[in-house]
Amino acid sequence: MARINLRPWREELRAERQKQFVVMLVGAVIIGAGLAFLWNAHMDSQISYQNSRNAYLQNATKQLDKKIREIEDLKKKREELLARMKVIQDLQGKRAIIVHVFDELVRTLPDGVYYTDLSKKGNTLSITGMAESNSRISQLMRNFEKSEWFTDPNLSNVSAADSRKAGYSEFHMTVMQKAPDVDLEKKK
Repeated sequence: MARINLRPWREELRAERQKQFVVMLVGAVIIGAGLAFLWNAHMDSQISYQNSRNAYLQNATKQLDKKIREIEDLKKKREELLARMKVIQDLQGKRAIIVHVFDELVRTLPDGVYYTDLSKKGNTLSITGMAESNSRISQLMRNFEKSEWFTDPNLSNVSAADSRKAGYSEFHMTVMQKAPDVDLEKKK
């Protein structure tokens, strides 16, 4: 007798294939989820590593900025000290000039004339004084012209003194201070 298989073999084969497909699909999803998890973990570790590098660079930058500010402060202090030293050196160099100027003021002063007020602005010396006569004021101006330390005397005002100083004339003049030529100093 012939054996007849009445079972639906095609349906069984289809069901078997569907089971295999579902198993392969679940396996692929599990493998895909595992790969996604590994990729995510790797990216998280890379991000945290880069964040730590960024934090290190920020700290190093802050320290360098602080050092730069300190260097700038030191440069400012250095410039201030150099400016002070220059002023002191200028004063030291001009100290002898002041002595010469006062000495020359006395040398140019003729008899019968005296100063009541001296003021200096830049190289201009303003002089107020009293003189017995106008000829003495003229002699003072000639003396300033001959001087190596003064030039350009300019008489701005001559007036009679008040009643307490009868016979005197009050004068106002300006004269420019100059430094004498070095060659003239060496010849003396």
